[in-house]
Amino acid sequence: MSQQTGGAEQPRKTEFIGELEVEKISGDVQKHADLSTRSKARKQALDILFEADLMGTDPIDVLALRPTVIDNPVREFAADLVRGVVSHREGLDAAISFCLASGWTVERMPRVDRILARIGSYEIICTEVPNPSAIAEAVELGGEFSTDDSAAFLNGLLTGVAEADRAGTLPAPEPEGAATPQQDGEPEEGSAPEVNTVQEPSSLADGSAASEN
Repeated sequence: MSQQTGGAEQPRKTEFIGELEVEKISGDVQKHADLSTRSKARKQALDILFEADLMGTDPIDVLALRPTVIDNPVREFAADLVRGVVSHREGLDAAISFCLASGWTVERMPRVDRILARIGSYEIICTEVPNPSAIAEAVELGGEFSTDDSAAFLNGLLTGVAEADRAGTLPAPEPEGAATPQQDGEPEEGSAPEVNTVQEPSSLADGSAASEN
């Protein structure tokens, strides 16, 4: 059966999913499936990095301990994100710090926002993932697992990282162990950033809220 658009008949577009022939309605089915898989992988990467950050352990060790033969195995893209964030962390934190408001540091950011900022910045700076996709995924996860303000905060921050990366103005990472001088008016250690303090989601790590205290 043909479809009509503006009086002209258009050929009916179909594709096969296995042995089933279906009509194309919203584009390439496999492309949408791949996007969904990557979204789940980003959630897994957030979960692993969150647990490591909360417990003060190496994310690679947490990744290695995750079962691989279960209903929800660690996806290859999730493992790549975890390894990428770990291996490029110094440069990622430098890029994030460059785009933060004066007086704020990466370590003072809410935990979930900090991790999502690292994941998003890694995708923007170090991978071929389109910047809008990397930003949108981080914003969506921030809206789901952090505060109401986190989505807007991450959108602005990662947009700044993308623009600075495109312009070539991101700073080179500081030597490891270099002290960061405290600026006038910088918040004292332990104070909350301008975005609301995140409520640690228990779904990301068992007993996360209680364990942190």
